[in-house]
Amino acid sequence: MKLHTDEQTIDDLRIFSKRDVAGIYDIYNHTHTRGGENHLQEMFRHPLSDREGINTRSSVIRAFAQLDLAFPFNASLFDMAEKYLAHSGHQPGKGEQGQLSEKDVQNGVTAVIELMQLMHSFIESPSVVKIEAYSHERKLIADLLCDPAFGPVMRENLKGKLPYSAVAAFDQLLRIRESARLEKLLSYLYSLDVYLSIAKVANTRKFIFPIALEKGTARIHIKGVYHPAVQNPITNDVTMDASQSVIFLTGANMAGKSTFLRSLSTAVFLAHMGFPVAAAFMEFSVMDGIYTTINLPDNLGIGASHFYAEVLRVRKVAAELKSGKSLFIVFDELFRGTNVKDAHEATVAVTQSFASRTSSLFIISSHIVEAGEDLRQQSNAGFLFLPTRMNGHTPEYTYKLERGITEDRHGMIIIRNEGILDILQNGKK
Repeated sequence: MKLHTDEQTIDDLRIFSKRDVAGIYDIYNHTHTRGGENHLQEMFRHPLSDREGINTRSSVIRAFAQLDLAFPFNASLFDMAEKYLAHSGHQPGKGEQGQLSEKDVQNGVTAVIELMQLMHSFIESPSVVKIEAYSHERKLIADLLCDPAFGPVMRENLKGKLPYSAVAAFDQLLRIRESARLEKLLSYLYSLDVYLSIAKVANTRKFIFPIALEKGTARIHIKGVYHPAVQNPITNDVTMDASQSVIFLTGANMAGKSTFLRSLSTAVFLAHMGFPVAAAFMEFSVMDGIYTTINLPDNLGIGASHFYAEVLRVRKVAAELKSGKSLFIVFDELFRGTNVKDAHEATVAVTQSFASRTSSLFIISSHIVEAGEDLRQQSNAGFLFLPTRMNGHTPEYTYKLERGITEDRHGMIIIRNEGILDILQNGKK
């Protein structure tokens, strides 16, 4: 089962690089093969939404991280094998463009045999055999490699160059008759490339492995969460469940609201992939979907203002909620595209409606602190803020969550500190 999400959320969380800015994917990508890289991209595009699948993948990666294993293959073997198997079902040509030469066949056959033998040695190593979570995938690989059809492959001694007759025989076996099963074997190898890559990230960055709970329990408990791209981060703790399924977040400009929302949402997203996250501890109930609205652009293509784009976004979320899905929803500065009065009323009305959906979790940030006061009567709403401390006329930010609703309003102080009014009145000196 796959987690429901969309391109807006992918862009909000900066999952992939954009305009030369690295994405979350780049932090996790240490794969050695093109196939592994593509497989990792698919994982990022389609997080999981079933507890067993998430915990199994997480357990496999955790086990490899504990073993601290290196990728056991030379990437050049994959280059030769992939080029060779890309021509499955075709006889070797005489060097024409797009066809395999006799040398390509020789290299491809040798590479495939070596990969198969190395993979067999890897999965039969005592440390890998003991990984219970990997046992099912390991058995599928072993059954494939131990098939009688591949007996000559597994017995072949590659110390010397293969004679032409042996190459021709193996070519018929590998590329013509058994190409489909070899493609399947490559997919297992790409998965292994991803597992070992992510295990390396977990060890290098000291990321932790979240624990997935049953779907429908609507719970997130996370300690020490931070954004994986931030150097020397300030961490925060968050707990959400049915008794506090809505968090109303306030804070002045530059206090760190958007960064916190990205940090938590990224952790939730990665946790549904079974990947390690930037935190000290995390457990979460599996959700059906995750939708964020942190950097919503005007939709000029349909002539929509920012406010109307917000309305359409809320409508989409409402439709998903009405279908009975359990969702993790984030709105940063809800209804910022309209006047304060309408934004106040709309924020209160929509948040109260969200609060009635206790099988989902919501975080709403806002500058409109009065809306927070109106929501205090909501029994399952919690209130957090990111404070600003004044050092004379200079605002300083702690980036640490506190309970309550802030009264911080420092926009004019920042404007004065930057000398904007002086410039407008007297000209820039």
